[in-house]
Amino acid sequence: MNEFLFGIYPYIAMTVLVVGSIARYERDPFTWKSSSSQLLRRKQLIMGSVLFHLGVLAIFGGHFVGLLTPLSIWHALGVTPAAKQIIAISLGGVAGLSMLTGALMLAHRRLFDPRIRATSSFADTAILLILIAQVTLGLMTIFVSLGHLDGEEMTKFMRWAQGIFTFNPESASYIADTNILFKLHIFLGLTIFVIFPFTRLVHMLSVPVRYLWRPGYQIVRTRKTKA
Repeated sequence: MNEFLFGIYPYIAMTVLVVGSIARYERDPFTWKSSSSQLLRRKQLIMGSVLFHLGVLAIFGGHFVGLLTPLSIWHALGVTPAAKQIIAISLGGVAGLSMLTGALMLAHRRLFDPRIRATSSFADTAILLILIAQVTLGLMTIFVSLGHLDGEEMTKFMRWAQGIFTFNPESASYIADTNILFKLHIFLGLTIFVIFPFTRLVHMLSVPVRYLWRPGYQIVRTRKTKA
């Protein structure tokens, strides 16, 4: 099971992520949107959205750089595994709390505002709750990491992640003996990759470059003028 979940499932998840996203963009381009409900309740959306997105960007960047940068580069920069562990705990904790706070505000808004709840799909609510569960698991792993300040535990996850991208058949064995919280966090993260193409999360892949040369402004609401 360890081999399947952490040696095979990552490739299934990434394949569905890439192929599913391309297929959706080609077949249903008009569903490729964030489905914003800004006009229904603006103030709570702005605060929650800013906290949520700042946290997401910091966490994604931290995971990407932290897991996929070879150890040799960290050593060349003078960053020891122990130092890297402390940095990850500190910055990851702040980013995780920001994301969790924003996500809870957005979830409260979506679940308890009748108008927003009426315009929300099952997928809209489900993906938000899944993200809350994922960031909560991530924050819980901090307490486990505090017992491994030598950085050796983090090194296992680096070897696993880099092994997946280099098609190392032994990748799954690197994290076989790690804490269950880390494994649940990884599994749920891979599952988010699987459902990504079928949710509003696809808007993360959109870069509004065309806005630089669009012919005119988008009118959301006309301004009434006095006669």
